[in-house]
Order: sequence, then structure tokens, then C-alpha cells
Amino acid sequence: PRLLSQFFFADEKVTRVVAEINGLNAELDPQQYLVLLNQLHLSQAHLLAVLERIMEECIPTQRHSRDYLVKFPEELLVDNLGNHMLFAAECLLAGTFLEVEEMDGVQLRTQARNLLCSLELVRTVLREQSLSQPGSYPEPVRAVLIQFDWLFAEFELRWGPGLGCWGAGACARAEGASQSPPLSSYVSSLVAVKSPEEIYRQQEIVVLFCETVERALRLGYLTQEMIDGYEPLLMFTIPR
Repeated sequence: PRLLSQFFFADEKVTRVVAEINGLNAELDPQQYLVLLNQLHLSQAHLLAVLERIMEECIPTQRHSRDYLVKFPEELLVDNLGNHMLFAAECLLAGTFLEVEEMDGVQLRTQARNLLCSLELVRTVLREQSLSQPGSYPEPVRAVLIQFDWLFAEFELRWGPGLGCWGAGACARAEGASQSPPLSSYVSSLVAVKSPEEIYRQQEIVVLFCETVERALRLGYLTQEMIDGYEPLLMFTIPR
């Protein structure tokens, strides 16, 4: 099926589950409430996955760079990171500052509000487009997708003094704000993101590791079969 058709049905599922949750008394039926919450989580994740595919098809060259993801700790780079971000935005907008300091939460609320409003606009525009011309992406559709993509990326991580910058656009914004206080972001409020120096050191270690393996293969210290089989003794020896 076409992506817009998939989006329409995914959006319908989210809307239906939300309506069921709103009509349920959680205190009287807590078990059903938990079931519906799980359904909502799954349906929202599916909706975001379809939306991601639409953006890749519609605006592949106009999307915000995701190079900043290398700054994130590995444990944050999970499949449902986007769903977690939107849930965090909803909590922030409601005044519930999950996992972040209250002052950071207050600063992030404007970003959260803009992101969620943009998502609602995207849902409305894509629903209408799926019913009228499901095979095309006119300029108004592309515009709202670009806006959502950039707002989403900036909510994940915005650059400020001391955080470094990635990509020409990000560097330009950081240079223009060199005298302003650091910009808040959800991820940087949760954990310490990697600095450019840490990333460069990590890359140097990777290069050194690769060169060591190439030299060992060339000198006959080990075989390709040993590497392909992830022989435990070998995996401990090479870094040393």
C-alpha cells in the first residue's frame, strides 16, 4: 500500500486508542487501562515509523542532519527513541518534568509545545492528502514535514556554547549565539553528551584497532577465520 494510505490507517488507530483511554475510568479498570496504554505505545511507534518513511521519500535532502546522534550514549540509541521523545514532550507540556531538573523542564516546554503542535499539523495535513491525492506530496505537505523534522531534531539536541556543533547550519547558529546562554535540550538535560574531543578520540581508537588487525593479518599472526568467528582469546588480545 502507498505510504499515505498506511499513515491514514496508523493515524486512525492512534486516534481510536486515545478515545478509548479518554472514555475509560482508570481507577475502576486499571488492568484495561494498562492494556490500552500499551496499545497506544505500539500504535504511536508504528505511526512514527510510517512518518519516517514518508519523510525519507518526500524530503530526503531537506531533512535536519542527524550527525549529532554520535554524541548520545549508546544506551539511548534505541529503536523507539522517537516515541520516547514525543512522550517526554507531552509530559513536559503537562508540567510533569520526567527525569529532568524542573528548571530545565520549564525551558524545554516551549520546544515541546512547538513540536507537538507541529506533529498535529502533520497528522492533519497527511490525513487530508491521503484522502484527496494519496500519490503526491505538494509543497504545503513538504513544508509541514520539513518543519516537524527540524523541530523534532532540535528537541532531541540543540547546539549551544560548549556543546559543539555538527553541520554547516548548526555551526552558523552556534556562532550567531556565541554570547547567549546554552540552549536546553531534552537529551542534554538527561545525560552528558559526548564532546567533539571524545568523539575524535573514539575514532582514533577505531582506526588504530583496524590498522592493528590489518598488520596482524599481513604478518600472519592471525587468520581471517579467527576474526570472522570472534574467537574470544583473539578479541581480548587485539586491543592490548
